[in-house]
Amino acid sequence: MDSIKVGLLGMGVVGSGTWTVLNRNAKEIERRAGRKIEISKIATLNVDSARSLVNGKAEVVQNAFDLVRDPNIDIIVELIGGDTIALDLVKEAIENGKHVVTANKAMLAKHGNEIFAKASSKGVMVAFEAAVAGGIPIIKAIREGLTANRIKFIAGIINGTTNFILSEMRSTNLPFKEVLQQAQKLGYAESDPTFDVEGVDAAHKLTLLASLSFGIPVQFDSAHIEGISQLSSEDIVHAEKLGYRIKLLAITKYRPDGIELRVHPALIPSSCLLSNVEGVMNAVFVRGDAVGPTLYYGQGAGGEPTASAVIADLVDVTRLQTADPGSRVPHLAFQADSLSDARILPIELISTSYYLRLRVQDQPGVLADISKILAISNISIGSMIQETCIDNKNEANIIFITHESIERNINQAIKQIESLPVVQSKVTKLRIENIN
Repeated sequence: MDSIKVGLLGMGVVGSGTWTVLNRNAKEIERRAGRKIEISKIATLNVDSARSLVNGKAEVVQNAFDLVRDPNIDIIVELIGGDTIALDLVKEAIENGKHVVTANKAMLAKHGNEIFAKASSKGVMVAFEAAVAGGIPIIKAIREGLTANRIKFIAGIINGTTNFILSEMRSTNLPFKEVLQQAQKLGYAESDPTFDVEGVDAAHKLTLLASLSFGIPVQFDSAHIEGISQLSSEDIVHAEKLGYRIKLLAITKYRPDGIELRVHPALIPSSCLLSNVEGVMNAVFVRGDAVGPTLYYGQGAGGEPTASAVIADLVDVTRLQTADPGSRVPHLAFQADSLSDARILPIELISTSYYLRLRVQDQPGVLADISKILAISNISIGSMIQETCIDNKNEANIIFITHESIERNINQAIKQIESLPVVQSKVTKLRIENIN
């Protein structure tokens, strides 16, 4: 049987890792796929470097559009990234009847509905295991392994850069900017880290997980996104004392009135497995109605871990390319004509517990005034800590841990609290997620 011919777009860290792993494990992969899978053509701007790596075993070109139009190529692997030229190439590949494997979460989160519809009309597959959590097979787990379940809840640490920064801030007590510089020197953070530290990268990935879990179209623009750039090391220390750790969490949850879709820093109990995911590692917690809680842990980035997911998709596409398109696993796990129109809920409607920190004048009646505002807003206090400020003995830091409350009520209460003359700072608000 003829081998499957793969065209590779991009020869960066993941592209090079894909070439290396596919060639190193060629026999094992062929035994699994039933056919030989070979990268026969590569498009990259750095032609000399790629030719040095492949050593004549594949054709290397600069013109990516020529590659996606090549009639001898069966599958296109897109590892360029972004949603400009990569999107044009993927659409052109589909138009030319090519199956597509991609690690491009930004492109799929923003244009997935269009891409999947076009692929279905052409009878080709778009596989994207590598787009979420690198080497962790979370897409396949949700789309196939948990197909009997009604997914209730997902909470994930799915950005290694921010998890490394938060882990270092906790262990060293250094401020965000210093730890970010350290992450950049180590290669864990880009020179422009905005997408990572502001939560955008995690939101791209969460958008895909939500669609797979709940059978809804991809809706990145409806996600609530907060990053960690404004997070204080002071709050990380307080969280630790209170029995919590702060993580950048990506959360999607099913509710009868809609779907929660949110990325933000959150306090997690130190006893929770997710709170102990350190450094650049990723983990995804999934709760299904039948299986209960499950946890998926591993390397969320890197050349060979991500290549592992890319090649898994190549094997799947190879196995299924001759199957009737109607018998294949749907792109978003649910049949395209059965996707739900459930709305994405605004952040004001979520309900959780909260950590509130503020600085006040240390005088009688302050706690009573604040407690009254919280009570009127239907917010119950679970615990409270007051500490005299080291730099001013006449002022105190107060930390409240609330019982579960509606975000809208919390926001209204914070506005009133900040208007009190005795309050000397903005209120720091962090959500608490009691994941079990």
